Amino acid sequence: MASTHSDIIKKVPGAYESALKSGDLFYFPSTIEKHNELDIDFEITLCPALQKKPNLPSPRFEVETTASEAAADNTKIDPFAPPYNPQLHVGDLKDELTEEEFVILLNKFSVVPHHFLLVPKEFRSQASPLLPPELVQTYSLLVVAKRSGRNFFAFYNCGENSGASQPHKHIQFIPTESPSSPPIETLARRVQLEQPTRPFSLTSVPYASHSFRFPSHLDTFSAEDLERVLSDVFLQLLDLCISTVRHDPDYPPGRPSYNVIITLEHMHLIPRKFETHLLEKTGERLPVNALGFAGMLLVKSENELEAVKYETVGKILRGVGLESVHEEQVEGTAKEFASVL
Repeated sequence: MASTHSDIIKKVPGAYESALKSGDLFYFPSTIEKHNELDIDFEITLCPALQKKPNLPSPRFEVETTASEAAADNTKIDPFAPPYNPQLHVGDLKDELTEEEFVILLNKFSVVPHHFLLVPKEFRSQASPLLPPELVQTYSLLVVAKRSGRNFFAFYNCGENSGASQPHKHIQFIPTESPSSPPIETLARRVQLEQPTRPFSLTSVPYASHSFRFPSHLDTFSAEDLERVLSDVFLQLLDLCISTVRHDPDYPPGRPSYNVIITLEHMHLIPRKFETHLLEKTGERLPVNALGFAGMLLVKSENELEAVKYETVGKILRGVGLESVHEEQVEGTAKEFASVL
């Protein structure tokens, strides 16, 4: 039987404690260091225990990949397929409009307590774009969490260069102590929009990023209107991501990779060129996923932490992202608009 969004949010803390106690969930203690750069208070999480976590083989990310092909390619069982571990299984959701079913699972390897996942029950590739029911369920969970006094944001790593670790599509949810988190939101809120119904770029960062500010009171919209708005926003930002990729003559072959960050106020899409960045000081590769662009980098050692600060977060994110061509995109859009008049 499907749960409500409120049921899910209420169950997460208790389910987390139970799974931790039973040994079905592993918590890796960490410390957070604030690092101000680009007028953003980045949160760099140091988690030494991750050095012991085994490196998994790269998953298969083709959009057309089936569940059996993905499992065979990784020589391991899909962790997001049934039967679900009852200690990690928080509940199920069903989309009101499409009746598509989702499962809510706790993240088995947790650096942040209460980290959970929204997973389509039917296998879909992690290289596929977010669909309307996925966007609606994601935003609805954020709304209910806020109403219950909890602050969460969601993120999605799409494609082989996005920092994704599993081929079965999943959207992740991270709790934050402050309603102003993640750090990138502070920057987004400062942008004065001339056209509130258009995407905008965070021009003070050294990499391409595409953002959209949601209409006020989006949390009161009907299911139909919420789906329409979220789908339209996502497609606009995805179009800009693809346009940015096309401006890069050296972009790797294959489908574009990108990160998605969703809060109650904004949706951000960041096109990706590389999955990792080679640190100058250590000679080691630092993996970066959507959390890095949310302003929350993860490092495994003090040496790695110092290497990140030495090289600067901005340079690292630019290294795995793309150059902004926002001005060219705006000019092109303006010319298209003028030609219609």
